[in-house]
Amino acid sequence: MQLRWSRMMPQLALAPAVAVTFVAFIGAIGWTAWLSLTRSRRVPEYEIDWSQWTRQYERLFNDAGWAISLHNLVILGIGSALAIVFGFILAAMIDREWRGESFFRTVFLYPLAVSLIVTGAAWRWIFNPQLGLQNFLHGLGFTSVSFNWLASPETAMYAIILASIWQSSGFYMALMLSGLKSINTEIWSAARLDGVSFWRLYLEIIIPMMKFTFITCAILLSLGVIKAYDVIVAMTNGGPGNSTWVPAYFTINALSAKSNIGYASAAAITMLVITALIFLPLVLITTWQQRRANGGSR
Repeated sequence: MQLRWSRMMPQLALAPAVAVTFVAFIGAIGWTAWLSLTRSRRVPEYEIDWSQWTRQYERLFNDAGWAISLHNLVILGIGSALAIVFGFILAAMIDREWRGESFFRTVFLYPLAVSLIVTGAAWRWIFNPQLGLQNFLHGLGFTSVSFNWLASPETAMYAIILASIWQSSGFYMALMLSGLKSINTEIWSAARLDGVSFWRLYLEIIIPMMKFTFITCAILLSLGVIKAYDVIVAMTNGGPGNSTWVPAYFTINALSAKSNIGYASAAAITMLVITALIFLPLVLITTWQQRRANGGSR
C-alpha cells in the first residue's frame, strides 16, 4: 500500500498544474474559438448563427490591414532569422578565442536583459533625426546620410527588424556556444591534422553536427516573431499608418481600438493556426532527426 501511494504522489502533485493548464489554456482557446464564430462586439455573445458562422473570418481575410500584417510577419521572420546567423558567428568567434570569453559573452548577452519595450524605446531614439544617429553623423560632416527610417512606410519595418536582431542575437549566441562546446575536441584536432580548411570545417562538419541546435533556434525564433508586439508598440505603434502592423498588433487593435471581441477572436485563432503550421513541422523534424540519430547509434 505504501509503495502504491509513493507511486501516486507525483501524479497527485501534478494534478493542480494539469487542471490549471486545462482550464486556463485549453479552455481559453475553446472560448476564443467559440467567440470567433459569433457576432460578439463590445460584449461577448454566445449564440452562433450557423448560416453565417464564418462571417468574422471572411471579414478578416478581406481586411487590407490583416493582409499587411501577414506580409510584415513574413518580412519580420526572414529578417529576424539573421539573428541566428549573427548568433552563430559570434559564438564561433568566442569559442575559438579563449581569452576574454567571459567578458564578450556578457557584452553580447546584455541586450537580452533589456525588455522589448526598452529596446524599442532606445532604437526609436537612435532613429530620431534630431537626437540620434543621423544627428551624430551630420555633426561629423556626413550631411547626406539619412537614418529617419521610422518616418517612412518603406523602411519602418526594417528598423524594427534591426532592433529585434540586436536584442536577440546574444540569446542565440548562447545557444550556439553551448552547441559548439558539446562538440568533441578530437574532431577539431583531426580536421586540423587532415588540413581541412576553415570554411569546409564549419560548413561540412560543425554546422551539420549542430542541426538540433539550429532547429531549436528556429522554433524559438518563429514563436517570438508570431507574438511580436512590444517592440512594435514602442517603436512605431503600428505606424506610419498601418505599415508596421503584425498579427499580434492587429489582434490587440481589434480588441481595444475597435472593441470587437468576435473579430479579435477570429484573428487570434488564425494566429494560433499559423503558429501550429510553423511550429509543429519543426518539432516533427526534430523528433524524426533524434530518432534517426538514436537508431544509427545502436
